[in-house]
Amino acid sequence: MPLIELKMLTKNYGDGRGIFDVNLEIGKSEVFGFVGTNGAGKTTTIRHLMGFLKPDTGSATINGLDCWNDSAELKKIIGYVPGEIAFPEVPTGVDFFKGQAELLGVKDLSYAKYVVKKLQLDPTAKLNRMSKGMKQKTAIVAALMGDREILILDEPTTGLDPLMRVRFIDILNDEKKKGKTIFMSTHLFDEVEDTCDKVALIKDGKILAVKSTKEIRHNENKSYKIEFLSKSDYKRFTSLDFSFEEKQAEKNQVIVNVSDNDVNAFLGVLKGYKIKFISEIKYTLEKYFNGIYKERQNNVQ
Repeated sequence: MPLIELKMLTKNYGDGRGIFDVNLEIGKSEVFGFVGTNGAGKTTTIRHLMGFLKPDTGSATINGLDCWNDSAELKKIIGYVPGEIAFPEVPTGVDFFKGQAELLGVKDLSYAKYVVKKLQLDPTAKLNRMSKGMKQKTAIVAALMGDREILILDEPTTGLDPLMRVRFIDILNDEKKKGKTIFMSTHLFDEVEDTCDKVALIKDGKILAVKSTKEIRHNENKSYKIEFLSKSDYKRFTSLDFSFEEKQAEKNQVIVNVSDNDVNAFLGVLKGYKIKFISEIKYTLEKYFNGIYKERQNNVQ
């Protein structure tokens, strides 16, 4: 049984806005990435998981409990970073953490202090004067301090600089090693590529694809960038029946797509050419999903 399950989840705001027939399954101890552009439906989906929104149709359940009807019970096992952060009227980050610790029944704050140090957060700063990045760090600490078995993170690195994003990913991987179940939305592919077990792509409120990141890394289709030493070799090669992703005649360069089954034959052909360099282009999650976007657009046209 999946720990988190969405079945035909729909919230229709009209004019094509909302989420429509969303189906997802997240297993226990799975790290699941939820990718899409701003306005794609990520936050609406997460608000249903947190019990903040009641679906028009369909259902959202966590650990067998209905997210709307049993939201109070579910909040006891979930650590949450909201997409829009609003703090209570308390003076400083320290005061906020103390209040959260009391609310969550947390006695040992050693891990919270570790995350504070890792993210270089000054918790003594006044909450109402914190920058966006500091507020984001504060929300991350609050979500992690209760050591909840499930983490739901809505664009958790918004406002963080590149170094802090790297440190956050380190923290996320620590949580992964503990066996936490993590559901994280983002519009940044690289944040989920090396941490998540599976990734779903949402666009215009609909799930376009769900893919294992392991499958992405070991994709059977490869891309190679080649530069030929002579224009004649470039022209001769580009006249062949290969799948060319890109041709740059002024540089004598091509990007060619080759399946694993054809790699040996492809390399055999190249022996008849004088090549300046050849390099494999890493197949990324972004490239995979961009391919799905293009395919959908072509089908619409």
